[in-house]
Amino acid sequence: MKYKCILFDLDHTIWDFETNSAATLAELYAQHGLENLGVARFTDFQQVFSEINTSLWARYDAGQITREEIRFHRFRTILAHFGIADEALSMKLSEEYVRQSPRKSALMPNALRSLEYLAPRYPLTIVTNGFEEIQGTKLAAAGITHYFKNVVTSARAGYKKPAREIFDFALAEAGFAPHQAVMIGDNLQTDIGGARNACIDTIFYNPHRVAHREVLTHEIHDLNQLIEIL
Repeated sequence: MKYKCILFDLDHTIWDFETNSAATLAELYAQHGLENLGVARFTDFQQVFSEINTSLWARYDAGQITREEIRFHRFRTILAHFGIADEALSMKLSEEYVRQSPRKSALMPNALRSLEYLAPRYPLTIVTNGFEEIQGTKLAAAGITHYFKNVVTSARAGYKKPAREIFDFALAEAGFAPHQAVMIGDNLQTDIGGARNACIDTIFYNPHRVAHREVLTHEIHDLNQLIEIL
């Protein structure tokens, strides 16, 4: 085996963020009667959340905003889009979303099968920019904690992907050199670009077959393909 250690992104790569987020948003939409407050359709609420959340996380990954700005301004901005100015409601939605979403258990297609294959063969490490206090909750809710030797968050490492230092931290903790590892992730900038910065081979998980011009070590569209590569 060429590799001795595997690094994994979590959200959108193993843990199905879109499915788990949608389930949580549906609960919040119903619990807080948002239909009666001017958010006529749940699909509109979900779409606006997706657009604002994606934009905020991109700015966080680029070092332009703090995690507190994601957590506490996300729903304020979403409600404002629908003409709702209710600070108490936005804070309640923020708190409940962060509490409820990590407890959802949906995984990306074939993630469990891939982990069952890989875990006996390689030490697996999560490398994530996600909030420190909720990554363990996600892994436990999905029943996959035992597959991973280490969970490295940006808060614990002191650096965010794509900085090479978070990858250096993960490898030092696992006890391997860059040429012995491969990084698997869905984000060309944070996961693939970051690993490349650290001289680590990459496997780009691209389930939606998004067009790009990157030169990659490997590209897959289904996590089952990891069994062929590794």
